[in-house]
Amino acid sequence: MGIWKTTTLGELVEINKRSIDKNFTFDEIEYIDTSSVIKNNFCEPQKLKLANAPSRAKRLVKDNDIIYSTVRPIQRHYGFIKKAKPNTVVSTGFAVLSAKRIDPKFLFYYLSRHEIVEYLNATAEANTTTFPAFNPSLFENLEIFAPESIKEQKAIAKILSSLDERGELNRQMNATLEQVARVLFKAWFVDFEPVRANVENRPPASASAEIAKLFPSEFENGIPKGWRIRRLGEVLEAKGGTTPSTKEPKFWNGENFWATPKDLSNLQFPVLLTTERRITDEGVRQISSGILPKGTLLLSSRAPIGYLAISQIPVSINQGFIAIQGKTVSNLFLLHWLTENMEAVKSRANGSTFQEISKSNFREIEIAIPNSDLLQEFEKLVKPLFEKIVINERENQKLAQIRDSLLPRLISGKIRVGESENELEAAV
Repeated sequence: MGIWKTTTLGELVEINKRSIDKNFTFDEIEYIDTSSVIKNNFCEPQKLKLANAPSRAKRLVKDNDIIYSTVRPIQRHYGFIKKAKPNTVVSTGFAVLSAKRIDPKFLFYYLSRHEIVEYLNATAEANTTTFPAFNPSLFENLEIFAPESIKEQKAIAKILSSLDERGELNRQMNATLEQVARVLFKAWFVDFEPVRANVENRPPASASAEIAKLFPSEFENGIPKGWRIRRLGEVLEAKGGTTPSTKEPKFWNGENFWATPKDLSNLQFPVLLTTERRITDEGVRQISSGILPKGTLLLSSRAPIGYLAISQIPVSINQGFIAIQGKTVSNLFLLHWLTENMEAVKSRANGSTFQEISKSNFREIEIAIPNSDLLQEFEKLVKPLFEKIVINERENQKLAQIRDSLLPRLISGKIRVGESENELEAAV
């Protein structure tokens, strides 16, 4: 067990030391904006021509850099840079921290502590009249209590990163599973690839010979012959929700899940496992749709339109949703259909302050319905993929809970490396 001491971050890192200058020779950049990363979960960088890039695309990064949003830090836009290219550029909305005399992974976990985020956010809110932001120089005087030994820092970071790496493998698997399901749905029900193969008397690329027989061999009025055009209102049930009065404490902090579109905004996959807020039984009684069953498909109907998830919990909803239960088609089929046809949904929206689609307008949207045997085959192939995504998301939820429990105690020195390994083994 080594010695821990307090120092300032400015003694341990360089801040914003690399920017695009006259020696930068790339015409195209890989750009990361603050909206592209939340709690180290990166979206794909945008590939942009430098001449067309936003004016804030100026800060160069390299492997092991930490990027930390100085704008609205409470939203936790921070990340650890891996596999950077010479033309990887981040927004000036990030502070870029390059470790000198501290393990970069240890530093990343230290800065992800709830106390640090709250401190930065409070400072940001106190220093602005428009929106929360702080000057990157604030990091220079930020005190940090850490082991003197880099070896001990690395050991702590390894425990925490092992949890993150396991979660990342699950996310990668889920991305692959989701892509397989989407490709299959698009081939069968958007591009009608097996029908075209039947018309051309060739084997379809996306279906077995037995399944291909379930597809017609000709089109009629632009869709496969025999498929029926129906209104969504004929094939599904749509419900809405509301917000119990926030002035009534008796409605809030109960045992019942209550969702808003915000709960879907940060989901990487269309699986809802929990909600930020909960309501009491009395709160539930204020909502005409009550508690919706597990398996309900949720579509955000405003601010913005288009978030989708199948709830894995019984849940009540606010007025920002259309809650869907398929009647003649499954919610899994409807999830993929809505993903592919979201522009048709948005085109039915209206509103003077913000766009919203009403349940009545939603019900009037047309959908082409294939025969039931084909729907069953799709369900048979895609349902196991979705169930595996749910399993992986549940495991990631548990991993995040373990990580969030261990992190403050490891990083503060309340648990030393030798002790925490046993605790980690017991928790997992």
